[in-house]
Amino acid sequence: MKLYDWHAAPNPKRARMCIAEKGLDIEIIEVGGDDLKLRPDYIAKFPQAMVPMLELDDGRQLGESIAIARYIDEMYPSPPMFGRNAYERGVVEMWERRAFDEGMMAAGEVFRNTHEAFIDRGLPGFAVPVPQIPALVDRGRMRLELFFRKFDEQLANNRFIAGDMFSIADCTLFCSVEFAFWSDIKIPADCKNLQRWFDEVSARPSAKA
Repeated sequence: MKLYDWHAAPNPKRARMCIAEKGLDIEIIEVGGDDLKLRPDYIAKFPQAMVPMLELDDGRQLGESIAIARYIDEMYPSPPMFGRNAYERGVVEMWERRAFDEGMMAAGEVFRNTHEAFIDRGLPGFAVPVPQIPALVDRGRMRLELFFRKFDEQLANNRFIAGDMFSIADCTLFCSVEFAFWSDIKIPADCKNLQRWFDEVSARPSAKA
C-alpha cells in the first residue's frame, strides 16, 4: 500500500495518526508543493485532487481520511480505532463528527479566508476560483470558541474524547486543535481539561506522524 500525503495539511494527518497507532509501515508519498498546491502528476493520478489517498497493491484507490482509517482498522483491527463494541463505535463516530464539523471546519474557515495562498481557493476541491470571504473569519473564530468549550466540558470526565480509549475521534480533535494554531488561535487558558488532553496526546508517537 501507498499513502499519498501532504504532510503539512491537517486532514491527512488523521489517517497518518491511525496508521502510526497500529504500528504499520506504509509507504508515504508527499504530493504537496511549496506553493501550497498539489503536484500536477498527483492530480492526474487522482482527479479528485484531495489528500490523503490510499492506493492498494492492486491499484485500487481510497480517498478521504476517515474512509482510509476505516479500511486500515478493518484490515488491522488492533488496537481498535473505532471502538470495541456497537455502543463505543457509535460514541466514537459521534465525537469524531463533532470534532470535524465544529473544529476542523471552523479552523479551515479562518485559515482559507485569511491566507494569501488561498485568495481564490476559499473552498477545497473546486476547479473554478472560489473567493475568500472576510466575514467568515469572524464566524470561524466564534465557532472555534464554542468548539473549545464543548470539548473541554466533555473531557472533564473522560480521559479521551469518546471515553477511556484513544480513538479516531481523538485524531480528528488533535488535528483540529493544531489547525486552529495555524491562525494563532490557542486553547483558552480556562479550558484546562482540553489542555490536559492535548498535552497527553501530543506525547504520543502518532502525534508526530
